[in-house]
Amino acid sequence: MGAATLVSLEEYLSTSYDPDRDYVDGELEDRNVGKKSHAKAQGNLHLALRIHYPSLFVVVEQRIRVSATRYRVPDVCAMLAEPDEEVFTEPPFLCIEVLSPEDRASRIQRKIADYLKCGVCYIWVIDPRTREAFIHTATGMHAVEDGVLRTSDPDIAVPLAEIFG
Repeated sequence: MGAATLVSLEEYLSTSYDPDRDYVDGELEDRNVGKKSHAKAQGNLHLALRIHYPSLFVVVEQRIRVSATRYRVPDVCAMLAEPDEEVFTEPPFLCIEVLSPEDRASRIQRKIADYLKCGVCYIWVIDPRTREAFIHTATGMHAVEDGVLRTSDPDIAVPLAEIFG
């Protein structure tokens, strides 16, 4: 990774990046995207949630303020109702991160910590290479052993076979 790119919050919020980037304490962080397995899993997750849970507002690559100096861009997120704002300042109910081979555990853990700290109820982390998934909540993390990603209140269940199929 090269030298950090420092930008003001105002510049970040008024600039479009392709692909979009996370903003962490004045630095832009690249997101690992662009490979077929990542895109396929991301698209299938978005589609599954939109079809099976139409009451949710589900979007891909949406900027979310996780603190005054940090903005994250999850691969997919779900809100219980559609926000009125372009950049979300309220936490989603669910954030989903699809891993790429280049992702590092320490960086993903920082994202998960940011999501939990700002009030996201559920974080799903999916690895298309190993076809494994993990669910993170404020009470801890567990591997998906039964092949179904879940939440409660509201109850959501997405089979891994639907994501990797």
